[in-house]
Amino acid sequence: MRTHHIGVDEAGRGPAIGPLVVCALSIPKEDRAILTELGVDDSKKLSKKKREAIHSEIIASSKSRGWEIGLIYCEPERIDLWMESRTLNSLEVWAFSEAIKEVSDNSLEYSIFLDACDVDAERFGKNISSSLGMEKNDWKIFSKHRMDSDDVVTGAASIIAKVNRDWAMERLSEDLGIDLGSGYPADPKSKAAIEELCKEEDLNDCLRRKWKNVDRVWMMHHRKPIPSRSISPNSGVQSALDEWN
Repeated sequence: MRTHHIGVDEAGRGPAIGPLVVCALSIPKEDRAILTELGVDDSKKLSKKKREAIHSEIIASSKSRGWEIGLIYCEPERIDLWMESRTLNSLEVWAFSEAIKEVSDNSLEYSIFLDACDVDAERFGKNISSSLGMEKNDWKIFSKHRMDSDDVVTGAASIIAKVNRDWAMERLSEDLGIDLGSGYPADPKSKAAIEELCKEEDLNDCLRRKWKNVDRVWMMHHRKPIPSRSISPNSGVQSALDEWN
């Protein structure tokens, strides 16, 4: 039976602004060399221009060779509601699993490579395995930190996730008329944006209310607890899979 490799990575775990984006990329094992030829590497090692160029090449190859791409967007609303009673790690387990499900077929054999989000990489792999019900098949799962540097398929997934999160942030900045920067708490542009957005009584949905820096700035301006999110069906979850079909 033909073996496929799936690489899974995320972008946007730490930012106080914008979505968490998870990508799963599934390719035939023998196509790994194509990704190497494209110059795929850990997205953090590449310039924005280089990432976007390689991203375009990956998408073109996926269309010509039938590779599967799954993108899961967890918007701030989803993140905040999840963290009312659960952890960010458990949200990542869910999102990784959903992305994998979108690119896998029970009739095929897979080796799955995860860039672990948990401090305990082995535990992260076991949690993904349990979420997928992998005891029902003989798929192999490999979970480690910095997998995006060691495995070319995971590196490609990291590029896709990073480019799509960057685009999401650019769209948000354009819609709001504010340069949101990267969304990370240490980014001066993001700090200024959080300061500006927290002045409003109706807190913008792009902010993660469970982040301490957002809560602190809100309290400074309003002298009252930050409002809780209202629960709605499928809050803050998007899949961009149709884009690749």
